[in-house]
Amino acid sequence: MDGPARSGGLTRSGLLRNLMLALAVGGTAGGGVLHLVDQPGTAHVVWALTTAIGFVPALWWVVQSARRRKMGVDVIAVLALVGTLATGEYLAGALISLMLATGRSIEERAGARARRELRMLVERAPEFAHRYEAGGLTSPPIEAVRPGDLLLVKPGEVVPVDGVVASGLAVLDESALTGEPVPVERSAGDAVRSGVVNAGPPLDLRATTTASDGTYAAITRLAAAVEAESSPFVRLADRYALVFLLVSVVAAGAAWAWSGAPARAVAVLVVATPCPLILAAPTAIVAGLSRAVREGVIVKGGDALERLAEGRVLLFDKTGTLTAGRPAVIEISPAAALPADEVLRLAASLDQVSPHVLAVSVVQAAQQRHFPLTLPSAVEDVAGQGIRGRVGEHDVAVGKAGWLSATPNHAWLRGIRRRADLDGAMTVFVEVDNEVAGAIVLLDEIRPDAARTIRRLRRAGVDRVVMVTGDREQVATSVAAVIGADDVLAERTPPDKVAAVRAERQRGPTIMVGDGINDAPALAAADVGVAIATTGATASSQAADVVLTADRLDRLGDAIEIAHRSRRIARESVVAGMGLSVAAMVVAAAGGLPPTWGALLQEVIDVAVILNALRALLAPPGQPRFDPTASRMALRFSDEHRRLQSDVDQLRLVADRLGAVDRLQGLEEVRRVHRLLVEEVAPHEEAEEAELYPVVQRVLGGIDPTGTMTRAHVEIQHSIDLLGRLLDDIGPEGPDETDTLELRRLLYGLHAVLRLHNAQEEEGYLSLADDVVGRREAATTTV
Repeated sequence: MDGPARSGGLTRSGLLRNLMLALAVGGTAGGGVLHLVDQPGTAHVVWALTTAIGFVPALWWVVQSARRRKMGVDVIAVLALVGTLATGEYLAGALISLMLATGRSIEERAGARARRELRMLVERAPEFAHRYEAGGLTSPPIEAVRPGDLLLVKPGEVVPVDGVVASGLAVLDESALTGEPVPVERSAGDAVRSGVVNAGPPLDLRATTTASDGTYAAITRLAAAVEAESSPFVRLADRYALVFLLVSVVAAGAAWAWSGAPARAVAVLVVATPCPLILAAPTAIVAGLSRAVREGVIVKGGDALERLAEGRVLLFDKTGTLTAGRPAVIEISPAAALPADEVLRLAASLDQVSPHVLAVSVVQAAQQRHFPLTLPSAVEDVAGQGIRGRVGEHDVAVGKAGWLSATPNHAWLRGIRRRADLDGAMTVFVEVDNEVAGAIVLLDEIRPDAARTIRRLRRAGVDRVVMVTGDREQVATSVAAVIGADDVLAERTPPDKVAAVRAERQRGPTIMVGDGINDAPALAAADVGVAIATTGATASSQAADVVLTADRLDRLGDAIEIAHRSRRIARESVVAGMGLSVAAMVVAAAGGLPPTWGALLQEVIDVAVILNALRALLAPPGQPRFDPTASRMALRFSDEHRRLQSDVDQLRLVADRLGAVDRLQGLEEVRRVHRLLVEEVAPHEEAEEAELYPVVQRVLGGIDPTGTMTRAHVEIQHSIDLLGRLLDDIGPEGPDETDTLELRRLLYGLHAVLRLHNAQEEEGYLSLADDVVGRREAATTTV
């Protein structure tokens, strides 16, 4: 094990390995030079010293294995080195030392694991608290805080200890503990857990625990405790050690007994020296680690890569893992005559000056639709309620329905809240000039590549998929249905997640995927922890074995396929090397292969297995991926989906209003959305058919991979044409009851088909582009 002493960034044992490799290379090469200049005696001395240099660490490795009650293949190397010294085959011994030094160096690099010390989790914890004392404010260390102390938590600070809100209303960002991206409110007397962030005004907190007894400290201790349960790295070579050792010793003894020449036994041991075992597996694993880095995946060591290939039970967090981790506008529902686009534009203009996470999402939605925003004035931001101000010539307010000056229509409000509740969405309400203008519905959307990645992982050998989340049961169940999970564990705390991982380990090797600090203990408890690092949760990255540096879930599929391929290549190389070594042992036992020539042949075998192992550097075959040009095109169409979403939403809103408004007004609204369909939606679908689908067909291959989606295009266009003909057939008096029913049927049908079609394209086609989730802004520049 590496000692604490370091020099130039290397551990002491790392320096010793490098020194051994340098001496083995120098001794073997130096002896060769001396032999060429006709100094055979000196050359033999140098080679003998090189053999002795290799013998000392090899013997130490054998002693270490014996202490662990394991018999490793290093025993063969020790016997071969002793044999070469005893029989005077010094060059063979030097070559074995060189192979051992090279193999050990490669193996140690492959098996080195990143330390999982949760350094960033600890650094995030506050060191001081703000405590009211004698009418003033002091800043003692958090270790000095006691239950009953009255503390001040400033805006943006981490709550240092568990407590209750002493007065007023607290707005808290609990994403570090629950994973949920939306701040929550806590009233006076409500409990507050340490580790959350004050996202509102200054908070007075009455401490109920010490820092060491708080929630955040417990999570840190839990992560450190389950981390200690991880198994050490097991060398792939040692799995075959006992059988190969017995075969080698028996063959060497038989050759000596049969011929009476100890040199034959030495020759057998030389060619049996397990360099293919020692070299092939680490080379394949290192190549796999390198390949993974190219795909945006950091795997912390060869053992993690092997365990990743063995995973059979997959556990996912929801927020930020299966979902984007940030709310997005999915619907704008007008409450009066003001159009939906204008409702969003006015709300986004006001929200430009608000730090609230939902305000950021509203502004982004307006920017994606290229709405011109106006800088507001006379702004008043009321924490936990909303924001109001002047936008151009309008007084605008955005916030909770009960906080607005005007009272929303009860039936309309109930319908909005029902739809949002069914979808697990959030709503903000917009008031313009003291009238309720509409509602904006936001949802933390499922990643476009989530369902496809789950199906891909099942094909790669995952038998069971479980979603474990701190979110509500209803929301979690709806997400699980979309991605195809086998089970849902909702409303789980960090300790509950650890318990879930431990329970699932009874079914098979587990892989836990998460992104937040609350996931860190579960990541450490799993056989393999996978963190999505780009969302900023560094603690999960420290606790994980695998880190996805790209904000894409399908990189997990890449990592698992790379792990499977690397392990398969490693085993193929080991088996091939062992087979060649056994064949060489037979020849050596028959007297056809002297020790020196056996060592040289072993070098040839080493080169062969290493070249085979390096195939793991290549990308796994069969995974479709867009090239940069196609990716830019896909990003453009994905951005257009966002821009056209408001047009699609209008179909349902207009259908809802039919019969509730004047017949002629309703007819004019239908004509308006029909124009949107003809002028914006239909050209988008035609462009996809002409530009995107040929590229998709080329990338996916097979027989007509876009056939079903082309059929959807035909159905969409057919419904648009039917709507147009129906509008032409309605007389100037407006639609009668039969016309209204038919208009509603077409509008609802188009709304459902377009939403489903766009979601299928995002999942099946557009997610093949690089960074289709994280580079929306870059995509807009190509439109």
